[in-house]
Amino acid sequence: MKNRDEIKAIQLSDYRQPSYWARKVCLTIDLDPDHTTVHSRVEYEHNPGHDHSLKLDGKDLRLTSLKIDGKTKPLDSFFHDAEHLHLDDLPERFSLEIATDLCPKNNTALEGLYLSRGAFFTQCEAQGFRRFTYYLDRPDVMAEFETIIRANKAEYPVLLSNGNLMEEHVLPDGRHEVRWHDPFPKPCYLFALVAGDLGHRNDTYITKSGRTIGLHIYVEKENLAKCSFAFTAIQKSMKWDEETYGLEYDLDRFMIVAVNDFNMGAMENKGLNIFNSKYVLASPETATDKDYENILGIIGHEYFHNWSGNRVTLRDWFQLSLKEGLTVFRDQQFSAHHGSEAVKRILDVRRLRDHQFPEDDGPMSHSVRPESYIEINNFYTATVYEKGAEIVRMYYSLLGKDLYHKAMTEYFRRFDGQAVTVEDMIKVIEETTGRKLDQFKLWYQQAGTPTLQVSRSVSPDGVTLTIKQEQPDTPGQTHKKPLLIPFRVAFLGVDQKALTSTINGRSQHEHLLEITEREQSFAFTGISSNAIPSLLRGFTAPVRLKTQTTQNELLISLAAETDSFNKYEAAQTLAEHMIGKAELPREYVEAFRSLLKTPEKDPYLSSLTLQTPTVDTLLNSQESIDIDRLYQDHKRYLNQLATAVAPDLQATYKTLKNADAAAMDQASSARRELRNTCLGLLAATESPEALALVKTHFREAKTMTDSIAALILIASSTDSERNVFLKDFYTKWHHDPLVIDKWFAAQAGSNHPDVLQHVQALVKHRDFDMYNPNRVYSVFRSFAKGNPFGFHHPSGAGYALVSDYVIKIDRTNSQVAAKLAGLLSRYQKFDAVRQGLMITNLKRISEHGPLSSDVYEVVSKSLLETPKS
Repeated sequence: MKNRDEIKAIQLSDYRQPSYWARKVCLTIDLDPDHTTVHSRVEYEHNPGHDHSLKLDGKDLRLTSLKIDGKTKPLDSFFHDAEHLHLDDLPERFSLEIATDLCPKNNTALEGLYLSRGAFFTQCEAQGFRRFTYYLDRPDVMAEFETIIRANKAEYPVLLSNGNLMEEHVLPDGRHEVRWHDPFPKPCYLFALVAGDLGHRNDTYITKSGRTIGLHIYVEKENLAKCSFAFTAIQKSMKWDEETYGLEYDLDRFMIVAVNDFNMGAMENKGLNIFNSKYVLASPETATDKDYENILGIIGHEYFHNWSGNRVTLRDWFQLSLKEGLTVFRDQQFSAHHGSEAVKRILDVRRLRDHQFPEDDGPMSHSVRPESYIEINNFYTATVYEKGAEIVRMYYSLLGKDLYHKAMTEYFRRFDGQAVTVEDMIKVIEETTGRKLDQFKLWYQQAGTPTLQVSRSVSPDGVTLTIKQEQPDTPGQTHKKPLLIPFRVAFLGVDQKALTSTINGRSQHEHLLEITEREQSFAFTGISSNAIPSLLRGFTAPVRLKTQTTQNELLISLAAETDSFNKYEAAQTLAEHMIGKAELPREYVEAFRSLLKTPEKDPYLSSLTLQTPTVDTLLNSQESIDIDRLYQDHKRYLNQLATAVAPDLQATYKTLKNADAAAMDQASSARRELRNTCLGLLAATESPEALALVKTHFREAKTMTDSIAALILIASSTDSERNVFLKDFYTKWHHDPLVIDKWFAAQAGSNHPDVLQHVQALVKHRDFDMYNPNRVYSVFRSFAKGNPFGFHHPSGAGYALVSDYVIKIDRTNSQVAAKLAGLLSRYQKFDAVRQGLMITNLKRISEHGPLSSDVYEVVSKSLLETPKS
């Protein structure tokens, strides 16, 4: 914890190379929960043009000895404290040996070396290695690592680190020792260590060049049977990256370890990926179809980092999106390849709008490459990841598939083994493709979500679209420049036929426009004046769109749209128009009914098109909110719609019931998705028959997908048997932490009228663990996102509960606390009473003693916002 006057912002403009480069690191670690010793020997080489002093990073360390070129230095002969170590008058090259003591058992921050369920784990990104030993903890310092680990063999039979296993042997005192060597230079944030009594399964993969790679997964022994799908995901990832990007794995083995207590989703440590267990462990009985999708995508993401992040890494943390944005785009491509491209695009955009757009609108708004930060952990954000991926997708759209891959091939070739910047990537793209990207660079520099206003004028020759782009003011940024925005467009006829239009001498159904000015007009000929524009097809840019599209045109688009995303968009836009109406128009109900009667070939795509906007989604899309009215309007809309089409929902549900309910293939998963969407809409009728169907669905469920879908609906009901079903589920699964996370989430995110009281009770439950990030998020994130009306209760009790836990958790895990604090940051949308209550709780956090820099940054920036009247 730091006092406020000790918390300083880090500036991109302050970047300087270090005075010395680390070339080789040799670590010897003697593990003990209370008293671990770390001996590091680092070979340093002077960086010409810099002074001969060295400032090393450390945190919560006890220094016991230091040697330079084998000569011991008295500890009082140089400056050191808990966070830094300074050395002066150093030679051109030297070996520095440092011994430190640490207590992993007391490390609740889950950064550096810590204990989880009796096993040792590390998390070093972004700045966790400084909790391990004094070192240049920055990504541009890349060194070869050798790691020796010693521990009691009976207690910790598995000892893992990066690279290849070189040797292992038993020591005379009941301990054993292993030596690992990673031949590829890496920054210290990619260092990893795992030690424990873990179960182990292995497999192999043959690379395109014929090398055999050992695949190893380590988990708690009782979870060994849940690793099969993770192996499939690894093998698919390796094969896809070879075939799509020409990138082959480089070490002799690839390892994954699953851990329950983990701040992130997963970590791409070189050769030793450490995962939150929910992204590794899966069986049909315990994991949902969405869990399987996430496991495939996240294992792919971490594996793809082997090149986009590890072999080519970052100069500094401001360049974070250089690895994360690119790798998210790569994992999106991978998941689309192994599933449905249309479904994946809709899910990705929905995630962007639900998480990144609100971030752009709030006090933590920042550019994809920010100019400054107080705490780097706060910038592992949807902007850096998801918006960063959209930037790469725009490259792909502007360049085309072939030129994009030509540029990426050169990027990985040119910068292999280097720490680079956004400018380095852009330069490669420009040189490889011959395209200048000066204006496109603004996407990295300007914060906020652009809005495109599209108007149209007609003539006997066709239709002219006029597009205006607007850039919103964001904290610290005003008067922004126009962006280069790729914009796909096509036209539909009122007879529901796809049209061919002509612009700039090119006649085709779909055109890619490039918007570069604040206002531009595009004239299309060869179409009638009443042609309906299909705009921003495939969501080609991360923007908001304002159009003159009428309700009738939306209904035609819903029936005739040739772009899957825009068909989904038409359904969502129509639903938003309907919410708040006293009665639903007949033509809207009939259009919705027709979606049920003429489903897509892919039931998953049909399901997404039928799903209506959530209250949270509506909150994110509106500038000011009457939450009380919105909640009632949304509830009435769902009830009216579901009641009107109930027979069709029942017919579709029954048809899908005949499918193989337990199969885990893609087709079966898609059928379950559509079936559960129908079930959820039927539950909105609040009829006794619908509730009985939900209960039957739960009792007959053969997969966790169906079980949890029904449990969520039961948790939202006021039925007398509600608590019986919840108790039975808990009794059956209390031994499985990941399933019990779902149990907590189902209740915390329910639409039950007493959800606030339920959440207040859940945090007192014996299985609620505020030291476990998964459990904390299963309650608080589910509550705030799943039932905004409950979270924004007019009493302010929801805000008070969150602020209580921000204060409590900040003492032990500042990263988790900062994420909870963010739930209170976007108060401007609400009425004056709720704004005041959220501000009061933010101030209460701010005034509660020393805060971590993580929480301080979120709270202080939130309080800088001006309340709206």
